[in-house]
Amino acid sequence: MDAAKRSALVAQYVAGPEVIRAALAGITDVELDARPADGGWTAREVVHHTADSEMTSAIRLRRLIAEDDPLIVGYDGDEFARRLRYDDRPIEPALAAIEGARATTAQILDRLTEAEWGRTGTHSETGAYGVERWLEIYAAHCHEHADQIRRALAETK
Repeated sequence: MDAAKRSALVAQYVAGPEVIRAALAGITDVELDARPADGGWTAREVVHHTADSEMTSAIRLRRLIAEDDPLIVGYDGDEFARRLRYDDRPIEPALAAIEGARATTAQILDRLTEAEWGRTGTHSETGAYGVERWLEIYAAHCHEHADQIRRALAETK
């Protein structure tokens, strides 16, 4: 990956929490808990999933940098949603977790050397997995979930 693409992805990554907050602007409790017609997650559940995924991703990056050839283990997002009760918890702490995970991780990204950008491990579900692949996935993560929130809200209006 060239430096320009990497820089654009880091900028997208940094913008993620604000994109989530913008998608939630003016949301009511009824809208927050409206289940989409396709049976997908409510906006509340999406926020909690995003927070858990962001905290997990922050640790994944740290392991890729600090450990030699780490095994990055996947998890079942639907089980997290059920067991961690995404359906009725307030979202403010989850939004703060997203912001905190991204802010501290952005500090790390800003300091990576070329050698560190090239570090790799193995993902339990997808195989070879490195720092640059991590960035490609997570730069878009909040944006994708903000779109999911907007789609769910569009069905309630």
